Amino acid sequence: MSDARDTLFRYLTLLQLIPRYPGRIATPVLKEKLAERGFNIDVRSLQRDLSQKLSSHFPLGCDDSEKPYKWYFDRDFQCHLPALDVPSALTLVLAEEYLKGLLPPVVVGQLSSHFTDARRLLDELASNGLSQWARKVRAIPNGMALIPAELEETTWQTVAQALLEQKAIDVTYLSRTTETNKHFTLHPQGIVSRHSATYLLAQVEGFSDLRQFALHRVKQVALSDVKWQATEAFDIDAYIQGGAFGYRQGPGDVTLEAEITRSVAWLLQETPIADTQTIEALPDSKWHRLTACVPDDQQTLWWLMGMGANVKVIAPAAWRDTLKANAEQVLAQYQESVTTA
Repeated sequence: MSDARDTLFRYLTLLQLIPRYPGRIATPVLKEKLAERGFNIDVRSLQRDLSQKLSSHFPLGCDDSEKPYKWYFDRDFQCHLPALDVPSALTLVLAEEYLKGLLPPVVVGQLSSHFTDARRLLDELASNGLSQWARKVRAIPNGMALIPAELEETTWQTVAQALLEQKAIDVTYLSRTTETNKHFTLHPQGIVSRHSATYLLAQVEGFSDLRQFALHRVKQVALSDVKWQATEAFDIDAYIQGGAFGYRQGPGDVTLEAEITRSVAWLLQETPIADTQTIEALPDSKWHRLTACVPDDQQTLWWLMGMGANVKVIAPAAWRDTLKANAEQVLAQYQESVTTA
């Protein structure tokens, strides 16, 4: 009885490890991952489980174009273990709405089967108010949202596999600087999604520095025969906090002091700009005083520019001068356009 139970659990674990198409997983990798979970099985037995036992009951596919063989589920395969409940379904619908404006369609598509299950469950609830869920659920981006850059499905699959399995990749990459295709062997270290683009953090073969590659500008990609190399002491959080994506103007933080309108004060009291912020009403005034420790980067400066006349920066002095000069330039451009008209 114990052997039968162990076999059942091994089958369930094996099914959890196999991705949907276009994802694929090689037989040796499956054997290794099963061993990590306490199931030691030889390759021949594993192949028999896949090709005879499981394939007869589940829509398993096998890419036998090259060895080792790679396994996958049919793209439309649905699994309902455990069953989806109504709150989870609504959460998934909201997540899909939000992710559509944040990630490339091919990345969101990896979760399409879960989103389909959620919509199907809600559509079937004709006996209660949730049958009209499509008219009741929205996710609105904060500010102007650009449409995510298009990303090839095979690019995402190969890069994700290389990152997780620590493998180098050979890529053809469109350089924005030279507007020409360049060929690199890259050593993936991380992936960052920022606004409407997704970036691969990688070392270029022969160099030790970390560089950013926009995945939508990757024209061709394949796993490389070159041995993968790690970036020494790489920490993705420290890398981001160091200003890699924030266009830092200084190594540390600065103390932002500003006068803000009542509406901005409400906004920042509910969604603070920093953990350290303080806001106090100025006596006999409609303005409030904001003090906060913020990064010395252009992201924060651009946010202040977007606030327009609702914010008066007092310090840092350099930021105040920059905002004043920008306002004067904008005003001059509008005056010039009126004059020429």
